[in-house]
Amino acid sequence: MAVTQQEIESRLWDAADELRVAMPEAQYSSVVFPLMFWKYLSDTWEHHHQEFLADNEGLDDLSAEEAHEIEYRDYQSFEIPFIYPGTVQERRASWTSILATITQPGLGQRVRASLQAIETANPDKFSRLFGSMSWTSEEVLSGEVLAAVMQAMDRTPKMHEGNMSHDVLGGAYEYLLKRFSDGSGTRAGQFFTPREVVELIVELLDPKGYESVYDPTCGSGGMLIAAANLLKARGGRGYTLSLYGQEAVSDTAGVARMNLFMHNLTQFQIEGGDTLKDPRFKKPDGSVEQFDVIVANPPYSLKWKPWSNDPRAIGGVAPQSSADWAFVQHMIASMGPKNGRAGVVLPHGVLFRGGQEAAIRQRILDDDLLEAVIGLPANLFYSTSIPTCILVFRAKGAKAEEREDGVLFIDASRRFTRGKNRNTLTDADIADVVTAYHANFDSEGNPVGLDSDGRLAARFVSRSEIRSKENDYNLNIGRYIKQAAAETEDLGTLIDAYNLRRAKRRIAEERMLKVLAAAGIEGFDE
Repeated sequence: MAVTQQEIESRLWDAADELRVAMPEAQYSSVVFPLMFWKYLSDTWEHHHQEFLADNEGLDDLSAEEAHEIEYRDYQSFEIPFIYPGTVQERRASWTSILATITQPGLGQRVRASLQAIETANPDKFSRLFGSMSWTSEEVLSGEVLAAVMQAMDRTPKMHEGNMSHDVLGGAYEYLLKRFSDGSGTRAGQFFTPREVVELIVELLDPKGYESVYDPTCGSGGMLIAAANLLKARGGRGYTLSLYGQEAVSDTAGVARMNLFMHNLTQFQIEGGDTLKDPRFKKPDGSVEQFDVIVANPPYSLKWKPWSNDPRAIGGVAPQSSADWAFVQHMIASMGPKNGRAGVVLPHGVLFRGGQEAAIRQRILDDDLLEAVIGLPANLFYSTSIPTCILVFRAKGAKAEEREDGVLFIDASRRFTRGKNRNTLTDADIADVVTAYHANFDSEGNPVGLDSDGRLAARFVSRSEIRSKENDYNLNIGRYIKQAAAETEDLGTLIDAYNLRRAKRRIAEERMLKVLAAAGIEGFDE
């Protein structure tokens, strides 16, 4: 009997829910995903082991070494070794083997030893896969709670290809990612970008078979998976993509690796570490590696240690208070010279902030690297309610001829469906934005034949207009799309006005406090 998507998702959530007595929901992922993947590996290994035994019945004269060679040559794609070999505690590092010991003390230690043994036995596939595994400590998660989680997860149907497809398995993994993000606030949302935003970016960049796709802040790997899924949906072979990602949080990097495996994607490399400080993908000469497609949803306005001497810093160095443009500079440096393109989600501040960011923005525009600015609705993300935008870049000289020497602006800020926790984009919303992105434009920059219900507007703007004295390289969408300008005030102007009034208020408060202090009246500054 086929396993339904709803069945596996319900069982997995029951297992996760056992953690409610031990930790906040934001931390569930660090426990549930390693256990889920361990069960998947164990079920898969056991399924192929039974096939091996059935096919080789009667070959009892095989030595242990010969049997091992045949099984791992013809049946298994990874090894599940033994833990504590040569001792009375020796047992296979499999789910069922350790589950049989849940009533014995030291369950967390045995789980940790099993996961570490699997990583060590399969260094090319599973190195650093399970993250820090700090949750296996009794001080973090008691043996009783861990046992309850494992017992609940064991009620999940067998997770192997003979019992469920990778589409079902990958879908269940993504279900948990989304549910953790929906219910846990900002922490889980830091590594999960809403699926519809991911799909929109991937649709815009349109990865082709055998291309390389790179995410410098890959989180749980959703953008890389979406690239493969899109190619597959269009009749291509998603597994032909070479997928690369870097993630600063080691446990989250492990989540990404497991996520890719669950989706039956094996041609990938996920590295840990700070991409700005220590990019892990480099050429032999020390420069950053270049890729066909780059996608990212980096942490917004991240405080960072600015580069002192880095070739990625075209146009200058982003300020310490915000690494937004530093991530863009890294992505631009990572674009392949022939057909490299990049898509990144960022807050609207990158479009108009001054100082060092304005200098970087000017250089990127002067080099004609920016292809499109797409304004998204507010409250789409799990970690912030602010409106965001997608910036699309093309390698120098890689723009289509009709898109050279200008920038396409799309205002999709009113295209959303309101939800309980956040707003969402429908398939129609995504399709209409993609249609606007590919539209033809007349001499005034207006789209030709673009049907719209009034909630989507687009305009192709020449660089001369953007560089004019009036605009001075400001990319605020409301400056270039009159419909947006008429209905929403210029966000940059609003922020400038707010900062000015705030400064004047502080001066007035300081003057008032001095007067009160001189009169012997104190306590108002507390």
